[in-house]
Amino acid sequence: MFVDRIKVFAQAGNGGRGCVSFRREKFVPKGGPDGGDGGRGGDIVLRADRHVDHLTNLFYEPIIKAKNGGHGQGKKMHGRSAPAKVVKVPVGTIVYRSQNAERGLRKEEDEELRTADPAVWIEESGKRPTLYAQRSTPNAEARDDGSDLSAIRDPQSEMDLMVDLTRDGQEFLLCRGGAGGKGNVHFKSSRNRAPREYTEGEKGEQGHFLFELRTIADAGLVGYPNAGKSTLLRMISAARPKVAPYPFTTLHPIIGVVEFPGYGRATIADIPGLIEGAHRGLGLGHEFLRHIMRCRILLFVVDVGGSEGRNPIEDLGSLRREIDLYDPMLSERPWFIIANKMDL
Repeated sequence: MFVDRIKVFAQAGNGGRGCVSFRREKFVPKGGPDGGDGGRGGDIVLRADRHVDHLTNLFYEPIIKAKNGGHGQGKKMHGRSAPAKVVKVPVGTIVYRSQNAERGLRKEEDEELRTADPAVWIEESGKRPTLYAQRSTPNAEARDDGSDLSAIRDPQSEMDLMVDLTRDGQEFLLCRGGAGGKGNVHFKSSRNRAPREYTEGEKGEQGHFLFELRTIADAGLVGYPNAGKSTLLRMISAARPKVAPYPFTTLHPIIGVVEFPGYGRATIADIPGLIEGAHRGLGLGHEFLRHIMRCRILLFVVDVGGSEGRNPIEDLGSLRREIDLYDPMLSERPWFIIANKMDL
């Protein structure tokens, strides 16, 4: 199974609790406070690894949690700091953060706000609620009282770009662990010689994130289904994509390495076939086209033999048009035409 786009929830570890303890030794009746601090919670770190080529591991573990720090102990012993949880992702992964996760509303509380009477809610709490949901009508108007009930937004569209992992070994701190709490040794003073105060550890950072993989390759094979892209990649590289006489045999990008004399090499991506309207998302067009964004050269594979009953000149024009409509910057990149199936 190939996964190149997935939503995850990440939560760093909480800091350990500070300790309330007093020194107890023979012949020392009043040793004073000696409670240690709590340990630091574990961080969540993303690491780009060239040996990982998909996000399938996160499909089976969409909730990423680091361990909490240990609690403080007597004799001024600090709690154990939790290790960082390292998550390996493919090179070319883009990470987005959802803004809706910052609102701090549980699903049940959010549903209450959507269904409760605003007048009663304002009277009890003294505040005005802000609802974030789908519009009930296309032309919903703002309320006359000036409340924020008209602030209705699409939660899936609120994503902040955090990082683009483009180098092997590149790391990014996704969520920082909470600091440990203070033991009672920090609260002693000339007036309070036996404090029993302590602090809890800080909460670790958390949030909802979107991981999106964009394949990195020197060149990308672009064409209609059954144009012969996979067969071409099998012949010029050691990659072994599936080849069959029916459309959409290739359902995800496949990278092949082409060796040149003089120890030169290039990577070529076999992009799944495009159809008319791919820039609008037809035929999973958006899922395929985003993998072309990182290709430095575009190789348009055209069936000049007309085995599928299409005009190769029109096919080339249609492919160029779909690329330009998806992102005009792609049209400015170098491109070549590969005339395939000339022997048919």
